[in-house]
Amino acid sequence: MEIRPATLQDARAIAEVHVLSWRHAYINLLPREFLEGLSVEDRKDMWSQAIAGGQTSVLVAESNGQVIGFSAFGPCRNERVSSSDYELWALYLSPIHWSSGIGRALWLRSREAMIANGATSIGLWVLAGNERATSFYTAAGFCAEAGSVKPLELGGAQAHEVRYVLQVAA
Repeated sequence: MEIRPATLQDARAIAEVHVLSWRHAYINLLPREFLEGLSVEDRKDMWSQAIAGGQTSVLVAESNGQVIGFSAFGPCRNERVSSSDYELWALYLSPIHWSSGIGRALWLRSREAMIANGATSIGLWVLAGNERATSFYTAAGFCAEAGSVKPLELGGAQAHEVRYVLQVAA
């Protein structure tokens, strides 16, 4: 398994992992019709723009020439934050690779890159009820930020996200 920076040629594979992971991770949290309607093409376009734009760092985990996971991160998008506040925007693996250690390796490489860019704080948002993600990030040292719960609507369903934060030494 190799972790490397994503290229434009990886956009489709990233989109496929993204959609498949959402369909498995959120099956009991979001409407089935919404999950079934997720478009690999739309996600491919989104990831192509993100990779080409350069403001988002995207890493892929690759095994036997196939993208099996990815992460995306960069400066925190919240208002009124320090330039040393970073955000993990996405960390997804193909479901057959969950609990294999690949997610942790991808996270650690992402963390290393953010610290190298000056991060002293890393935040992320987790869909409330996503126990797998909550356990993963808590084990990595993240703590839920008090008062950070925010509502969102996905596929006609009301959901909530919770912000988690990790303080790191630069």
